[in-house]
Amino acid sequence: MSRQADLGEGTFTALQRVILPETTQMDTVPLYVDTGSAIGVAMPTIPGAPKTDRPRQRMAVPGREAHAEDFLSRVSTKVRPGERISFGTYFNAFASGYWRRWTTVDSVQLRVRTSGRGTVIVYKSNARGSLQRVDTRRVSTEETSVFELSLEPFGDGGWYWFDLVAGTEPLILEEAVWGTTEPAPEMGSITVEITTLNKPDYCLNNLRLLAANPEALANVKEVLLVDQGSQKVQETEGFSEVAAELDGKLRIINQANLGGSGGFARGMYEALENGSDYVLLMDDDIVVEPESINRLLTFSSFCRKPTLVGGHMFDLYNRTVLHTFGEIVNPYRFQPDQPHADMEMGHDFMSGNLRQTPWMHRRVDVDYNGWWMCLIPTSVIREIGLSLPVFIKWDDAEYGLRAKEHGYHTVSLPGSAVWHVSWIDKDDLVGWQAYFHARNRFIAALLHSPYELGGRVLKESQFADVKHIVSMQYATVEGRQWALDDVLEGPEKIAPLLSTKLPQIRAMMSAHEDTTIKRDPEAFPAPRMAKPPANGRLAGKPNMVTLLPWTAKTVIRQLFVPVTDMSKEFPQAKIAHQDNKWWTVSQYDSAVVSNAEGTGASWYRRNPAQVRNYLAASARRHGELLSKWKTLRTQYREALPAMTSVESWKVIFDEFTEPES
Repeated sequence: MSRQADLGEGTFTALQRVILPETTQMDTVPLYVDTGSAIGVAMPTIPGAPKTDRPRQRMAVPGREAHAEDFLSRVSTKVRPGERISFGTYFNAFASGYWRRWTTVDSVQLRVRTSGRGTVIVYKSNARGSLQRVDTRRVSTEETSVFELSLEPFGDGGWYWFDLVAGTEPLILEEAVWGTTEPAPEMGSITVEITTLNKPDYCLNNLRLLAANPEALANVKEVLLVDQGSQKVQETEGFSEVAAELDGKLRIINQANLGGSGGFARGMYEALENGSDYVLLMDDDIVVEPESINRLLTFSSFCRKPTLVGGHMFDLYNRTVLHTFGEIVNPYRFQPDQPHADMEMGHDFMSGNLRQTPWMHRRVDVDYNGWWMCLIPTSVIREIGLSLPVFIKWDDAEYGLRAKEHGYHTVSLPGSAVWHVSWIDKDDLVGWQAYFHARNRFIAALLHSPYELGGRVLKESQFADVKHIVSMQYATVEGRQWALDDVLEGPEKIAPLLSTKLPQIRAMMSAHEDTTIKRDPEAFPAPRMAKPPANGRLAGKPNMVTLLPWTAKTVIRQLFVPVTDMSKEFPQAKIAHQDNKWWTVSQYDSAVVSNAEGTGASWYRRNPAQVRNYLAASARRHGELLSKWKTLRTQYREALPAMTSVESWKVIFDEFTEPES
């Protein structure tokens, strides 16, 4: 059923409600309302005036502190006498450039219901972030202001939003909705799927959020929890009460740990089985903005053709910080990348809101969306298959590239988001996850790289091996070399590794000193160095001119200079994680290095024999992969339909699904 709203006369389909933060989440206020001045960016106003590479940003007037008592409900707020607030914010501005590009909607209607005296001012921006005033209405009683707004000028991006200015008495926003009077399509049904591994508290919290926001579940056929852990969600205190509140929509499947790809593939499979029109994939360690579910569904329903629509990711522990506004896969390097050079990773809306951030007004077209929150039409799944059986890493990026090759685009939709545990305190390029990063990057490149021999992927991989080797990260190197071995074995060997590879990797790494973490700071001897570094400090990062001679000198030392007895018995230094760079660690023979989480450290010790073995093995494996690249590319591309088919995954699920208790 379509979402209808009754703000005035006539048929009106709501596209996006204006929403407000919960009063318990005041640290997220800048994502919903902006109490600063309505500013844009300075652009040349004289024809022929010199143009800079990017527009000059005007300074924002700092916003006032928001008051929890002013938020009257999730849709209603109070503007104090003489004050002004703007809804030119992440969750409440209307992303006109996205609706213009991807949907059939040609114009929108903004309906703002207020009570009290004041002014409603509508603004728009262009793709360069230049602010333009559109319309103004004076309000004096309880009334609904209606604004007809065209989407025609938003070909490259831009937003609509509105401000409220109170007079001598409070102005109340009762509710506001962006919508359309155009014929509404059928919205379709959703299976919401959450993959979890030993995070029952996170899962229970999200289930409570969904139960507390029944409007978010209006089109949800089923909430499916794929539990792959030993700490079961259904055994957690409070589960029964939450399940009852979800009124029969919750179903739990317990299966062996098949990684994120196995859990998300299960969600796709079950959505096909139960007849849903969409599956919404979500991580477990998130906090969802429930309104995002309706926004993703509404946008997808209005798209010109089936489209994957994802939400953005904010930092769960710093809630105004956005991970990224959109991602592509750099086709030459075959690495995740930003579509535009002026985009910022980790943008903080506390320091610069939407109106003060020019690059955010340009539409960002992506290759994929992270599966922390991504809505996928089941019609697409039927055509292109389920996730690759690769456990973790690259499953979402590969799927987006695969969909794109079949003519189905992905949109990362502003205004739809989750808060996710960030990667600030993680380093998944070192340790057990390095295997999956390396292996699955190669698999995705074999499947989708437009370059005859994969572009730079082989060269960068071998250079990464060298960096890990000279950094004494021998367990990581061994895992990466296992990754190449498994790629070389061919596509038919990948799926059988789903349930077995991680235990093998953990067993291997437990035998390596550089991945043996000790929590006690006194577990290691105090550092000693027989000879201090020249000038009292180590050399810095080599530049492009010095890189080759520096690398040669470092590798020669690592290969042939014996390790002193003192360095075998004592670390030469203690190195904090933020200093754990290859150009720093490689200058030591022995060092205690902190882990990314800050919970412990491990002892790195140089071993010339291992350096020789790993360098030779890396060169041999990369050479073999280069010589077999074209053959393997053909094999993997021919095997892809079978690897990702419903039938193949059903065999896996039948084997690894745990019986119901």
